[in-house]
Amino acid sequence: MKRFSAQYIFTNAGPPLKRGLITAGDDGSIVKVEDTGGSLSESHLTEFHNGIIVPGFVNCHCHLELSHLKGIIPAGKGLGNFIIKIRAVRDSSPDTIVSAAAEADKQMYGEGIVLCADICNMPATFDIKNKSRITYINLIEVFGIDPAKAGKRIGEAVRLSAEADRAGLSWSIIPHSLYSVSLPLFRLLREKTADNLVTSIHFMETGEEKVFLSHHTGLLRDSYEASGLLPDKIQLPDDHSTAILSEVTSSGNLILVHNTFADGKTIKEVQKRKNTFWCICPNSNEYIENKLPPVDLLKSENCDIVTGTDSLASNRRLSILEELKTIQHHFQSVTLEEMIRWATLNGARALGMDNIFGSIKPGKKPGLVLLENVDLQNIKLLTESRASLLI
Repeated sequence: MKRFSAQYIFTNAGPPLKRGLITAGDDGSIVKVEDTGGSLSESHLTEFHNGIIVPGFVNCHCHLELSHLKGIIPAGKGLGNFIIKIRAVRDSSPDTIVSAAAEADKQMYGEGIVLCADICNMPATFDIKNKSRITYINLIEVFGIDPAKAGKRIGEAVRLSAEADRAGLSWSIIPHSLYSVSLPLFRLLREKTADNLVTSIHFMETGEEKVFLSHHTGLLRDSYEASGLLPDKIQLPDDHSTAILSEVTSSGNLILVHNTFADGKTIKEVQKRKNTFWCICPNSNEYIENKLPPVDLLKSENCDIVTGTDSLASNRRLSILEELKTIQHHFQSVTLEEMIRWATLNGARALGMDNIFGSIKPGKKPGLVLLENVDLQNIKLLTESRASLLI
């Protein structure tokens, strides 16, 4: 048995505990949580920390297999340019991809991430995930704008899912985005994803999405032309809300990723789909579009917000804590307690794993993360705040 205490404990099962006490088993499972009322008796068996203990972080959107692209794609050039660049440079030697992904996996765990939804376009990271101390939800991504190649794209995803099976990994097949999946491919995807427990899709990441969906023009069209991938016939959904409600599977939880350009009307419409979660990756959004998601609007619409890091192709670190610092800096009305809930319990709920992760309660095994160098008087993060995993 191990006992932990700190100036504050955010359990997500009630209000923060001042100098509360957590008893955990040797396997990391929570045995007991005690509210001491702020009066912690001294004990050599208790490990006390001058910070805040929170559940392990949940990363609801990552591309581990793109870790080798760190620092290669210039920042601030917009999504259209980012897509062109990533198509040009993403193919590297298997050893390079695996080495960078393995290092990123270690860094994520060191930053307190215990559960991660990871996008898969290849099997390169499967062995890493089998050995990792992070629990991965593997999302096999499908994209293809050419209607004539819809069957081929589904076949590729099915073959990759078979490799995931052989590796002993759980998986779901998912669409990449509304601007990169033709309507015939969406219809095939609905059949393949009818029983999905978790689906995610890149959503309203750029203002150009609306233009491309409605008029088939703009910078996204230019990116397809520049890459030689523009088909003779474009068949796409007409708008975002109709596509989510009609083309994407209604099964299980749906994670909308980025939402940088989400507007009130679209949010209201999409919220009609139950079990929808809104994933924000602010550092990636700043990196690509120099814009942040409308956090205050998402809050006002009572959206279930979760957090992600995206990839090292569009971020400098795979750190949920760094994402929270950015949110706090730009949206000062958001409390640390709210953000921790987004980054832990909401994420665990979105991934269907809240029976294990997300809150510090007896019987769960959520991991315990220590936040140090925080403003304990105002309960806020500082630039120098850091996270480390206790168990």
